[in-house]
Amino acid sequence: MSPTPCQTLPLPMSLAEAHERGWDEIDVVFVTGDAYIDHPSFAMAILARALEAAGFRVAILSQPDWQSCEPWKTFGRPRLFFAISAGNMDSMINHYTANKKVRNEDSYSPGGKIGLRPDRATLAYCQRAREAYPGTPVIAGGVEASLRRLAHYDYWSDTVKRSMVLDSKADLVGYGMGESTIVEIAQRLDSGQDVADLHEMRGVAYALGAKGTPPSGENVITLPTYEAVRDDPYAFAEATRVIHIESNPHNAKTLVQWHGQRAVVCTPPQLPESQEAIDSYYDFPYTRKAHPSYQEPIPAFTVIKDSVTIMRGCFGGCTYCSITLHQGRTIQSRSKESIVREVATMGKDPEFRGTVSDLGGATANMYGMRCREPEVEAVCRRLSCVHPTICPMLGTDHDPLIDIMKTTREQKGIRKVLVASGIRMDLAIRSPEYMDELTTHHVGGHLKVAPEHTDPKTLRLMKRPEIGHFEEFAEKFSDASAKAGKKQYLVPYFISSHPGTDIHAMIELALFLKRSGYRPEQVQDFIPAPMDIATCMYHTGLDPLSKQPVVVAKYMRERKWQRALMQFFQPSNYFLVREALITANRQDLIGNHGDCLIPSTPPRGDFKPRPRSSDAVRSGA
Repeated sequence: MSPTPCQTLPLPMSLAEAHERGWDEIDVVFVTGDAYIDHPSFAMAILARALEAAGFRVAILSQPDWQSCEPWKTFGRPRLFFAISAGNMDSMINHYTANKKVRNEDSYSPGGKIGLRPDRATLAYCQRAREAYPGTPVIAGGVEASLRRLAHYDYWSDTVKRSMVLDSKADLVGYGMGESTIVEIAQRLDSGQDVADLHEMRGVAYALGAKGTPPSGENVITLPTYEAVRDDPYAFAEATRVIHIESNPHNAKTLVQWHGQRAVVCTPPQLPESQEAIDSYYDFPYTRKAHPSYQEPIPAFTVIKDSVTIMRGCFGGCTYCSITLHQGRTIQSRSKESIVREVATMGKDPEFRGTVSDLGGATANMYGMRCREPEVEAVCRRLSCVHPTICPMLGTDHDPLIDIMKTTREQKGIRKVLVASGIRMDLAIRSPEYMDELTTHHVGGHLKVAPEHTDPKTLRLMKRPEIGHFEEFAEKFSDASAKAGKKQYLVPYFISSHPGTDIHAMIELALFLKRSGYRPEQVQDFIPAPMDIATCMYHTGLDPLSKQPVVVAKYMRERKWQRALMQFFQPSNYFLVREALITANRQDLIGNHGDCLIPSTPPRGDFKPRPRSSDAVRSGA
């Protein structure tokens, strides 16, 4: 072990840097699909610093060439284990759009260059680690491994895949945020325990051998088998329901899922961290910079470098979002002192320009909010604390957050503190003081919000509030901005092609946008991410919670119609919108009057309709 963690340098990315520290051996080699940025918004930084603070020697193997195992030998055999992560994002979402086209930028790579990590990076990285040093434990984690820890639907191959524990052959998968998990793993392996001794840990998944005996008893649930969920939509829906119901760490049970003759075991999530522990993770001595070896800027870092995370977790339970399943439903907030300390440190940095770009987290105004009755929280199995109504047990006081907002902007060297994280509008409108504080001091002209849709059925399936909450928020935002003597605007985000949304619902959304004067510059097209409830709806056509049928836009042509309807005003979308309206028998919206979405004649310019083959028409492509 390293007796004293180095507090002035980034962790080593080369053997030479390790030798400069006087290290002749590395305890943990952390392999990541992202560029190494020593900032607490990036998983590899916060996890590696947690290990360092516990006294371990950690080296970073960032975006290695996976064509051979040679890069995995850079630091020699790690004394304890390889820690494997695809990066801050699932590698498939990182690589491909909702239309399955290759993205033209990787925000987590130097210069935004694509191709520096493989598809399903966790699989490739684990394989190369085993090749490089057989017998060295391989521990996988991060968003990609966490959300693929059990059998799951893979949008890009349109198949149900086995647990990533099996396909990666990782010795253990740590799921969730992971700081306490990775440190406990290191400490127990360092004490001489074997990986098999770690199976009773919280927040891990592992595979048993063909002759292994899985845990049993009243605190264990056996999910439908891989073969069942692969072949039967109802079995897939039931497995999804159970996985989400068993997500409260206070009452979750161990899950077992058989894949042929082998069982994958997933233990209950880690318990929420104490505020002292959360503070310590953000108080580590980060350089808050990209590793000095990089010659080009890293787009994601440019966006996040001046942000401050004040909390983690989300009790919203939105069915298309992975945050609740990954970060947890319980809000874990930093102390005011820790947050102010970080902001004050930023203010002393000569390179800092005075604006905190975001004071937030998964949802900015959930800071400090918890169930007011711990004994109720311990047994609650509700998937959302705010849907269909806000739970009366939920504390929704914004005063602690308002206090932090006021104090941070008063720090020396700070000119402005912005709030750019998501705002939960149905909570915000409960606090006029918060609305005044937000609009007067913390909005940079535009505020992004996410009403997501107007269709009541779709919103229910999303577990989102009705559109009336957005309209009330918009009115109060406008009034508060006027009161502050400012002209400020909302930038609403909506989703196309979400399960439950048909062409008629999207037409109504387009009409809402026209009447309200909103012209979205960006459109969110639903991507079925592994393990989400909405992904189950997309794959099976069933709501896993009720087992009722759900309409799904699966054919690419319909997805393009839905996307185009949200930007009906763009000349390039004219023919797609016209086709969608004719298909829906809404020719009344083609013309030059009233609510018409598009004129009767096409726009001038080279916007000709693309020909469709007969096969494409028959398939709906």
